[in-house]
Amino acid sequence: MTAEEYTAEVPASKPAETSVPLHPLLAERWSPRAMDPATTISDRQFTALFEAARWAPSWGNTQPARFIAARRGEATFDRIHGTLSRGNKGWTSTAAALAIGVARVVDEDGEPMPYGEYGLALAAENLVLQAVAEGLYAHQMAGMDRDAARAEFGVPAEFEPMIAIAVGGLGTLDGMPERLQEKELRPRIRKPLSELVFTDTWGEPLF
Repeated sequence: MTAEEYTAEVPASKPAETSVPLHPLLAERWSPRAMDPATTISDRQFTALFEAARWAPSWGNTQPARFIAARRGEATFDRIHGTLSRGNKGWTSTAAALAIGVARVVDEDGEPMPYGEYGLALAAENLVLQAVAEGLYAHQMAGMDRDAARAEFGVPAEFEPMIAIAVGGLGTLDGMPERLQEKELRPRIRKPLSELVFTDTWGEPLF
């Protein structure tokens, strides 16, 4: 990719190329790293993100998902930022909000919590889709130091920090490393349904 191509703006939309029409929340969702440092999230919007997460389904209604969250300018935001991997620290400082997703992995009887990670994943997706509905963007990250997050926030042993999420407005490519600029401009690609959904026998495409 040439230097001229890197001057392009981050696309405001990367609609999914689907075999049938999808709801706009799904078709329009994507995960930019270029976040606008001027974007702020209102109290209502911030609450709505986690209200959406609260109403995610979970096994036996065990509700294993927890979040540690803050908006840019708050001390907790900087503490969350400090637990991220070096690569993610490089672009998340301009996000309007950061959150750490935590899953309960041990139940009240000291037994492993069934599907706790899956419950957190469902809650995180609800949060992300609510962000899209609010006109915001969200990027989920595995690149974080779980032990650092546990120590920084006193997370109990029966819970496991697992993901981080950045939420904000769409920014520009200015100042981003070239490898990240290329990712921002890359089209959204998924495997075809024929490789994902089977019938009769494994590998026999349903669609």
